[in-house]
Amino acid sequence: MNQQVQKNTLYVGGLAEEVNETILHSAFIPFGDIKDVKTPLDQATQKHRSFGFVTFLEREDAAAAMDNMDGAELYGRVLTVNYALPEKIKGGEQGWAAQPIWADADTWFERQQQEEEMQRIQKENQAAMQVAEELHRKQITEEREGEKDDPDTKDDPMVMAEAESLKQSNS
Repeated sequence: MNQQVQKNTLYVGGLAEEVNETILHSAFIPFGDIKDVKTPLDQATQKHRSFGFVTFLEREDAAAAMDNMDGAELYGRVLTVNYALPEKIKGGEQGWAAQPIWADADTWFERQQQEEEMQRIQKENQAAMQVAEELHRKQITEEREGEKDDPDTKDDPMVMAEAESLKQSNS
């Protein structure tokens, strides 16, 4: 499970039925400025599912709230307070529940264009390398043939063997 912890959002579990977002906000406001409070609803009962999320503006405030509120009692129930993990859903590049599926369409398109450009550049580089290698082989072959005509190297068996192997590799 390789999910990244959200350091300024807290999961608050063990909420009593009477607790709503306003009460949850009031319970956590002493620890710092709160950006958002959510209590997800059960679709069938339209009541919260006994947990919620409190997002602080500052990480330090979230840490202080977690230290002080984990194990605390609210409306007769003991709270469990931890850093929240992002909820995964199908769709969307990053899979975050708060992100619509189409949110990454622009970045996906840009990445596709970059990949196509990289492939085109790689093909051009490969073609240029092949041309350069062929040119280099021709130069070496011409040099070796020039050495054959040289009276000092004409009878040298090593020069003759190298020239022969170059001819075979070019064929």
